[in-house]
Amino acid sequence: MLYKLLLTGFIIMLLAACTSPVDKDGAEKTGVVVTILPQQEFVSRVGGDKIDVTVMVPPGANPHTYEVTPAQMVKLSRARIYFKVGSPIEFELAWLDKLIAANKGMTVVDCSKGVELIQSDDPDEPGADAHIWTSPRNVKIMVRNICDGLAQTDPAGRQLYEKNRDAYLAEMDKLDSDIRAALKGAAHQTFIVYHPGWGYFARDYGLKQTCIEQGGKEPQAAYLARLITEARAQNIKIIFVSPAFDTRSAEAVAREIGGRTVIVDNLAGNYLENMRRVAAAFSEAVK
Repeated sequence: MLYKLLLTGFIIMLLAACTSPVDKDGAEKTGVVVTILPQQEFVSRVGGDKIDVTVMVPPGANPHTYEVTPAQMVKLSRARIYFKVGSPIEFELAWLDKLIAANKGMTVVDCSKGVELIQSDDPDEPGADAHIWTSPRNVKIMVRNICDGLAQTDPAGRQLYEKNRDAYLAEMDKLDSDIRAALKGAAHQTFIVYHPGWGYFARDYGLKQTCIEQGGKEPQAAYLARLITEARAQNIKIIFVSPAFDTRSAEAVAREIGGRTVIVDNLAGNYLENMRRVAAAFSEAVK
């Protein structure tokens, strides 16, 4: 019985996949796949009603550990473009070759093309920092790459894509200006996070990211003691955590410094809105 139910469910998914979404003019939408939620906004703002976006790492999931579902593979099999982040994000290192093999006719666009990668702040995790989208400056490059990819796949839509791109880039410029204003006059530059996910943000806005996690693992007691001493010396009262990671070590540090933990999510959707919330949180921490 279980086998029949699973088979029936899979057939329903396949049948549903055969009905392609259409835009307001009745034309078939371009199937697009992205890795993380922030990319969904980037692609949707450029592609508008002409695209149908599938996100591989869903809300609340950890791109370091997430595994693709059968339903996502069905959507991927219909896609015309995969917009990969392109930095060494672990989901793509583990899965991208398999995803491409499942749809060899799919165009793969590297959103990181032209982005200057920086090295990870974590000495135990050497290599490039994967979190390029935490920088609005980098996002502008990513959006241009997205526009080029859509226009190459759908030349008839180029004018619309470029118009949408330019409007979104103007909003990104305003976001960048607002973040700079929010962080102006910081009393100190250091902020403490559990996972090193804000290196590009720190670079752009003259801050220093200090991490609790070491090489993707829980920190040793001696390191935590040094971190607590540093936090007290700089009167740091906020420890930033992510919904995708365990918060116990961060909460322990917060208790020791008489502070609190605050959630900042670099994988949230609604990028512009989320980054303004993040900027306000960092502003409170450094002022």
